[in-house]
Amino acid sequence: MFGRVSIILFVAAFAWLALARGSNEAGHQKTVTVQAGQTLWAIASATYAGDTREGVWKLEQLNHLHGDTLVPGQRLVVP
Repeated sequence: MFGRVSIILFVAAFAWLALARGSNEAGHQKTVTVQAGQTLWAIASATYAGDTREGVWKLEQLNHLHGDTLVPGQRLVVP
């Protein structure tokens, strides 16, 4: 009985290790550097394929922004 349980646990652990991926394997995060006069809307429309409003929201969430003020030279992670 103990042998069967051990084998099942070993197979389950091996399967989990084989299938699990770290978050760093998801790919490099894409970033943009804010240029003078750029807005969140302009960045979202240039980098996000879906609805621009959703792109703006995702930019705010990914970069922990609490307003729409951007500073030239600021680096933003883009969705």
